[in-house]
Order: sequence, then structure tokens, then C-alpha cells
Amino acid sequence: MNAYNIDIKPKKHLLDINFKEIWFYRDLLYMFIKRSIITVYKQTILGPLWFIVQPLMTTAMYILVFGRIAQLSTDGLPQILFYMSGIVIWNYFSESFTTTAHTFNQNAQIFGKVYFPRLIMPLAEILSGLIKFFIQFSLFIAIYLYFYFSGNTSIQPNWTLALVPVYIGLMALIGLAAGLIFSSLTTKYRDLNHLLTFGVQLLMYATPVIYPVSTIPEKYKIFIQANPLTPILEGFKYAFLGAGHFSWDALGYSGGFTAVLLFFGLIIFHQTERSFIDTV
Repeated sequence: MNAYNIDIKPKKHLLDINFKEIWFYRDLLYMFIKRSIITVYKQTILGPLWFIVQPLMTTAMYILVFGRIAQLSTDGLPQILFYMSGIVIWNYFSESFTTTAHTFNQNAQIFGKVYFPRLIMPLAEILSGLIKFFIQFSLFIAIYLYFYFSGNTSIQPNWTLALVPVYIGLMALIGLAAGLIFSSLTTKYRDLNHLLTFGVQLLMYATPVIYPVSTIPEKYKIFIQANPLTPILEGFKYAFLGAGHFSWDALGYSGGFTAVLLFFGLIIFHQTERSFIDTV
């Protein structure tokens, strides 16, 4: 007698997504997470140290270009903390979005040979990215504590530190949702792949990563604040540094946008996975 009985049934409607099946394949999810982390840096000189080297080098470049040459304001905060706080959480969103956006194109051969819930792949990218994020976040915390205990009065942490997990979760979900939609569209429109890196770069400049919202002229603020990532970046910086802006309305806007985007992302991804193998 078989130990397991697996019923494979046709999906009948848009929201017929079996989330329990993802839990059933949790071992496969773990394997893909491990693969994503280990294989990328397996044959490199520095290995996982790239997780630390990358934000440090990026921060140093931002300090030189935007802090010293362009002399952009950091609201009176130490430049290394201001830039790194934005870089760390932005990198997580950027990587979550770009890796998820290649789900169908990069895994077409696997999808065509064996069945498993297709959501396993983007979820593995999001969760493996979370591990990388916490490594870089630990680096930020180490530098942050050095400045804090050295008596730097410009740093003013506050109670919104309790919302940091919410900010991280929103970044993950927005990256996942946008990646699901983008991946589904690229199965038919391949030229969208050329816009991915360029588009993410443009989005970074439309998000207060390297500048505070307080320095933006009033007539342009409405466009920056319409970006659902803005309240997350500002709230993250405000929690640790005390500079920036926090409001429940802005956070609610980001949360609502995330929920709607994720809803449509799941539907579009679910519809695409049925027939994408014919077009990829």
C-alpha cells in the first residue's frame, strides 16, 4: 500500500491556489533556498563575504559621490549610517524583485520536466534573500551601535523600531508581487527583460535611498510620496536614526498597495503557469 495518496486535479478558477501544497513541498523549498545561497558564491574568492563587501563598497561610493562631491544633505546624520540604512533594505527589495522576475525564463527546463508548486521558486528567492539581508543588516547594526555608544547625539532611535519587521515584510512582499507580474509578462514579451535593471535603477532614484524627503522641493514631493516604497524607506530610517518621517497613514498606504499588488501578482502568475511552457 502506498504511504501517500496524491490527487492531481485541474484548477478551475483564478483563485484556485493550493497553499497547503507549498507546505507539503517544504523540503524542496529548503533545497532551493540552500542552492540559491551556496551555488552563487561557491566558486568565488571571498564567498559569503561578498554579502558584506557589497554594501560597504556601495556606501563608500555614495559617500564620495553624493556626500562629498554633490554634497546632498543627510539631515545632519553620519553619512555612513544614512546611506547604509537605505542601501541595506533597498538591496533586499531590489534582489527580491529581480530574481523573482526571472522565475519562468530561468526555470523553464525544470518546470517542463517535473511537477511541483511553481510558487516554490519565487518564495525560495525571497527567503534566501532574507538571509543575505540579515547578514548586511547585522553589519549596519554593528556600525550603528558604534556611533550610538560613542555619544553621537544626532542619532535618536524611537519606539517605531518595533515596526522594523513590518518594513522588512512589506519590502519582501512588494518585491515578490512585482516579480511575479514581471515574470509572467516576460513569457510573452521578452524585451521587458532589457528594462528590468534599468527600471530598478530609475526606481531607486525615485525612492529616498540616497536623499531625505525633507530636501525635495514641495512641488515634487507628491510624486516621491506616491511611491509606496517611500514610507518604508523613511520609516526604516526614522526608527533607527530619528530623522525622516513616519505616519500611520503613509504606512497604511504602503500596506494597502502591497496587498492589492500581491493579489494581482498571484492571479497573473497562477494564470501564466498553466500555459507558459508553450511560449518560453
